[in-house]
Amino acid sequence: MISSSQYNLKVYPSVSELNKGAAEFIIAIASKSIAERGRFIISLSGGLTPQKLYALLAELPYREQINWMQTFIFWGDERCVSLNDNRNNAHMAKKILLDKVNIPNSKIHPIPVYLPPAEAAATYEKGLKDFFKDEAPQFDLILLGLGVNGHTASLFPETKVIDDRAEGVRQVYVEEEREFRISMTAPLINRARRILFLVSGDNKAEILKKVLTAPYQPDKFPAQLIKPKDGELCWYVDDSAASLIAIEN
Repeated sequence: MISSSQYNLKVYPSVSELNKGAAEFIIAIASKSIAERGRFIISLSGGLTPQKLYALLAELPYREQINWMQTFIFWGDERCVSLNDNRNNAHMAKKILLDKVNIPNSKIHPIPVYLPPAEAAATYEKGLKDFFKDEAPQFDLILLGLGVNGHTASLFPETKVIDDRAEGVRQVYVEEEREFRISMTAPLINRARRILFLVSGDNKAEILKKVLTAPYQPDKFPAQLIKPKDGELCWYVDDSAASLIAIEN
């Protein structure tokens, strides 16, 4: 593994090693959060990249190293498709990970995509406020991916949610996919104690370089919006994704 303090970047020689590193990171943060605050609150990501990570966490010895009874699961974004659709992020995570560990359904908080998009976003935002009660919503860890067009969560280029300064949840219409999505806003994501980007594959090399090194252009590269307010931002990537980045230790 190669690390770069310039971007808080860790580069792994393979996807397998990347997933092991990410699993160990999640386990460490879960233990720390439960020791300090009595619970671990994590927001999961969707897409293809985290699927093997979730499968790894469902296996021994990893699944026994997280106290699932003190873990609370949320999602940073969701497609407005049915809850049993394979494209649904919550469905994917339940099938690969959550159905295989000892976590009560009451601690799993999927985005209510059975509601119209605007109502689903408002309902999820209210649910977050109710969960955190008198505190501002703050996750112990948010997992994020990076799209080849620079999006993360459902913050897509040239969508109005990019300019949203509120810590909330919004509906987003993605023109290129002709579908609605629900997404946390960047300010809400940026309240997290830790944010972990997972990026793999040579098809992500160009966009990863642009997000990390290009001038700040969030309309073009929304992932550049992710800058934790008081927390830590980490990038875990494989060799292929990091191939265009000059690593400085």
